[in-house]
Amino acid sequence: MMKASTQHEHMSAAGRDLDEAEVLRVENLAAHLHTGGGVVRAVDGVSFSLRKGETLCIVGESGCGKSMTALAILGLLPRPAGRIVSGRVVLAGVGDLAMLSAEAMRKVRGRSISMVFQEPMTSLNPVFRIGWQISEAILMHEAIGREAARARAIAMLELVGIPSPETRYDAYPHQLSGGMRQRVMIAIALACQPQVMLADEPTTALDVTIQAQILRLMNRLKTETGSSLLLITHDLGVVAQMATRVCVMYAGVIVEEADVGALFARPLHPYTRGLLAAIPTSRSGGARGKLSTIAGMVPNLARLEPGCRFAARCPDVHDRCRMAEPPLAAPEGAGEGGRGVRCWLHLSAGPVAPALEAAP
Repeated sequence: MMKASTQHEHMSAAGRDLDEAEVLRVENLAAHLHTGGGVVRAVDGVSFSLRKGETLCIVGESGCGKSMTALAILGLLPRPAGRIVSGRVVLAGVGDLAMLSAEAMRKVRGRSISMVFQEPMTSLNPVFRIGWQISEAILMHEAIGREAARARAIAMLELVGIPSPETRYDAYPHQLSGGMRQRVMIAIALACQPQVMLADEPTTALDVTIQAQILRLMNRLKTETGSSLLLITHDLGVVAQMATRVCVMYAGVIVEEADVGALFARPLHPYTRGLLAAIPTSRSGGARGKLSTIAGMVPNLARLEPGCRFAARCPDVHDRCRMAEPPLAAPEGAGEGGRGVRCWLHLSAGPVAPALEAAP
């Protein structure tokens, strides 16, 4: 553990690395899980930045490392198996979160950066009233009394659209619907007006109508509070509705990054194209077409083969893809600022020759 003065100096220097428009920068973040079956490289060199007022979506299949990235940022990796092995997580006004002690991180989590989890019924404590759980977050980070915290909690319940907030303050989680519980989670996350809010599949457990309400609510609150949003999802419909920029993640790494319009208009990576092709569509006259799928499965992150991680599933695989993993870099001749792709087809070195066999 570094001395307090040294840690403060490091944090201040790290904070100065951010551009004025940035609130969060993740640099070469690697988080591994040490299990009986080997070391799982759940997050393996991930880099991105989040700007003020922006919504950045991380999208990909289950098992690609999206949630582990969020947990690593917040210092919530499962212990003792999970740990950050390299990289930085720089938060404006705080510094490198990866260098903070557990005690220091508890003071930051909820105040400067917060999270809305996927399933509120397992995130909310079932034996405490929801008002107390919101007030607890406020009392932990701000020097105010219990009555003031109660008033703030009721105001937050009203802000997220819960009717009769004074009455609901005393309700238990099981007395609320799934949509209402998710609104409570958002109220807790925003209670101390953090700079950054992470949301991990916040609408997956909800029906379609409630999903739309929650997404509209998050968009409105982001604008009203000035927070930036890092949204994790596997739903490209949510991405199209919410995102400013998109990071496509596969097998622990980012394989494509672009503004949302550019990604949907011209996807570059074969995995991104496969995800977009898998969106159900209706033909003219309401006829149903056959659903497109991506063959194969996400590889075992404890036993990764050499080369591109998507090679075994890629319809455009070449010999070079199986020999060396491409970097995440600007595509050759793209002329699009801020765009990156991890594919030899779009990088200057290029693949050397077509593979003899197609991917299974």
